[in-house]
Amino acid sequence: MNKSTNLIKVKNLLRIKSKNTKPEIKLRSALFAKGYRFKIHSTRLPGRPDIVLPKYNMIINVHGCFWHRHGCPNSSIPKTRQSYWLNVLEQTNQRDFKNKNKLQKLGWRVLDVWECSLKNKNFNKAISLVERMILAA
Repeated sequence: MNKSTNLIKVKNLLRIKSKNTKPEIKLRSALFAKGYRFKIHSTRLPGRPDIVLPKYNMIINVHGCFWHRHGCPNSSIPKTRQSYWLNVLEQTNQRDFKNKNKLQKLGWRVLDVWECSLKNKNFNKAISLVERMILAA
């Protein structure tokens, strides 16, 4: 592999955001339109959750299917450097598990919403499910 190929890969990885992603913004907009008020990326909580609804004691994490290994077609492992990617993705899963346990021990209800469920064809169903989970206390 030459330097220009590596540079392109690095640039692509740097463009991947960890917060304020399109699916996250789409979910936040829908919740706000329905009257829910929330905090985002609270540094006081383990893992800096995407959406924190203190009134409902609820945390919503919007997970990208690839990075959090959802199991849908969007979460396939790259063909090159598979051992590297398996290691990176496994570390992400372990971190998610630890943070979720910490949050639950602090008394929070945690909901994971997957990127693929927020696609246009599934969006209304996903929002209805999220709203039911928020209100179910």
